Amino acid sequence: MKSSEKKVIINNLQEQIDSFNHFYLADISGLNAEDTSDLRRLCFSQEVKLVVVKNTLLRKALERSGKDASELFVALKGNTSVMFTEQGSVPAKLIKDFSKKHDKPVLKAAYVEESVYVGADQLDALVAVKSKNELIADVVALLQSPMQTVLGQLQSGGNTIHGVLDTLKEKE
Repeated sequence: MKSSEKKVIINNLQEQIDSFNHFYLADISGLNAEDTSDLRRLCFSQEVKLVVVKNTLLRKALERSGKDASELFVALKGNTSVMFTEQGSVPAKLIKDFSKKHDKPVLKAAYVEESVYVGADQLDALVAVKSKNELIADVVALLQSPMQTVLGQLQSGGNTIHGVLDTLKEKE
């Protein structure tokens, strides 16, 4: 491969790293053509971009990117595929479900919510990671809960007073 071709690939990888909020490094080696095709279709249907890369080119792209992903360098050994996504936990769920049948892909590392996860043992933690919007929704629900309780009690108190007044009215 010529150095000009390498530069183009590095620039493309850098653009993808900078444009996507989350990415996973996985090993999909050992999958036959049919299984690889199934994995690619599954990734496409869940809006995950799957790219097979050379480790040295990915390392240079990571170094040039605006993200602090230097901790991922230890995972750049063997065969590496990158899964780019906008939703942090989708590739983790995809890897977990697909690997039940095929023993691949294997999670090597991930950059999710500006945090680095290294090793296949982090897969369960990544499945449970909530997106920013999900966390905001949880906080809003927590803030609304006490207010709804107070309003419910005020309304039931008003109904009780109304019932007492009706009873007193009937006794007269």
